[in-house]
Amino acid sequence: MTEAQKQRLESQLWKIANELRGKMDADQFRDYILGFIFYKYLSEKQYIFANKLLETEEVKDYRLVTDADDLEAIREESLEKLGYFLKPQELFSAIAARGNVKVDEDDEETAGNFILEDLQSILNAIEQSTMGSESEDDC
Repeated sequence: MTEAQKQRLESQLWKIANELRGKMDADQFRDYILGFIFYKYLSEKQYIFANKLLETEEVKDYRLVTDADDLEAIREESLEKLGYFLKPQELFSAIAARGNVKVDEDDEETAGNFILEDLQSILNAIEQSTMGSESEDDC
């Protein structure tokens, strides 16, 4: 990528960011976006870790695990190795899917689900999952 292309890309990204943040202060928007990026990182790390634990199991995709004993074993290992735990329904991909715009049978777009309360609940659950573990003081 040439220097001119990089500058055009950066300019376009800033324009998009400014449109997205609307009247929100740039510092608030930065903190908001960084929080999302961090949550996505934790989610992907949990997903990869859990899938490695599931390599010898029948269900190989963490998003599909429903057995309480399997979830408890993954939770214990996650807390020990990662320092936190996310349930399959708390993964970034699950929340993003819930928030996506839906299309009804007449091909009309309908509003996506409001996920801010879900996000707050998940972030609280991440913090709560560390209680009593070595990573508790890191939150």
